[in-house]
Amino acid sequence: MNSPFLSSSSGQFPAAGGTTKMADQNDDPVAIRIGTKLEAISPISSTSCIFKVPNYLRKVNTKAYEPEVVAIGPYHHGKYHLKPMEEHKIRFLRMLLDETKENNITNYVMIMRELEDRARKCYAEPIGLDTDDFVEMMLVDACFIIQLIRKFAMTTVMDDPVFKIGGFHSILCRDLLLVENQLPFFVLWELFCTIEIPNPDILIYITMNFFGIILPGKGCTRDNLKSITEIKHLLGLINDCWHPSEAEMVAYREKTKRIEWSFMHCATELQEAGIRFEKAQGNSIFDIKFESGTMKIPTLEIDDHTECFLRNVIAFEQFFPGRSLNHVTDYMNFMDCLINSSKDVELLRRRGIINNWLGNDEVIATMFNQLGDSVSISRYSFYSEIFNNVNKYCSKQWNRWIANLKHNYFNSPWALVSILAALALLLLTLLQTIFSVLSYVK
Repeated sequence: MNSPFLSSSSGQFPAAGGTTKMADQNDDPVAIRIGTKLEAISPISSTSCIFKVPNYLRKVNTKAYEPEVVAIGPYHHGKYHLKPMEEHKIRFLRMLLDETKENNITNYVMIMRELEDRARKCYAEPIGLDTDDFVEMMLVDACFIIQLIRKFAMTTVMDDPVFKIGGFHSILCRDLLLVENQLPFFVLWELFCTIEIPNPDILIYITMNFFGIILPGKGCTRDNLKSITEIKHLLGLINDCWHPSEAEMVAYREKTKRIEWSFMHCATELQEAGIRFEKAQGNSIFDIKFESGTMKIPTLEIDDHTECFLRNVIAFEQFFPGRSLNHVTDYMNFMDCLINSSKDVELLRRRGIINNWLGNDEVIATMFNQLGDSVSISRYSFYSEIFNNVNKYCSKQWNRWIANLKHNYFNSPWALVSILAALALLLLTLLQTIFSVLSYVK
């Protein structure tokens, strides 16, 4: 029996007064609004590799993701406080034309026009620049980066006084490694190839040399570094080249079964459990070892830009969850477990593991305690084996007894004096008893 409220064959709906009326969707304002949005939205590109940091990460420290002096790419392009650097960018372009004896900029513009569509697809967020503005932005920004890196490698003294300001190199490195402040690497590579002999090893070497000042410790370039055409951007290159040593990577890959990590105690508690901390003389900051009750950790340099750098590398790793190794995120998580308070920082600093250029141990403790906020941590860590071996060491009855003894009886000089006095009294009593027995036997 057909329903009196709906006719499936006609698609008619009941109208007031018992009559029916055809529903015209073209007259519905909601349908019109949604249809307009559907037409305006751009499809998500599978090649997107430059993202804006989501609010759940940004809100912990907004300034860590914002450029201070220079905008690269479209996301921060045109911001008022970054406009002074635009004139310096043009000077670098003039420097390039003078060096290559080019009187016409057209050749470089045409190279950028050919790359425009491919470059636009690298940005996950909508870009409000038209074709001409986007091409101009790419050329000016790419020229600034390439010339900056090249001139630094040639130790050329720049005439521009702004680049002679103390600490300006570090600030530039900071801004050029922000996850939102990037150009696709193939744009830099194409421009480099028009100036120099196309040699990817040279470009990677001089780039790492330029950014070495901001790295908080030594790293190792992977032997199987991907093709230069697959590098996403400058921050991605740093992430690929600032790596554990190849020996550690091989050991990690050869494990027959991946081990889930578990939380371990902080540095001061581990020390009470009998674990010793030593500065490791390793090739990479990530090469941490735990052997025979000794934790060996390479030195970590911490200055004004360290938190910003680590946050952006970690954010980059968060955008690609399918990666086989998120070594910076794992390193941050490991150090966060070791550091709960300023006392932990003080212990690691006294052992030469942390080099504190900030001068305040509490600030460093807070930094590590907040670096992991809202960050997704994999169940499988590069340091899973160390986590588990440390926990096994601390769970042994003898080590727990030593830890309890130190915590309860050796935590102050007066407690130590009391223990020594008690031991001396016990020894004297024992000697008196022995002499008494010997006298009785004699």
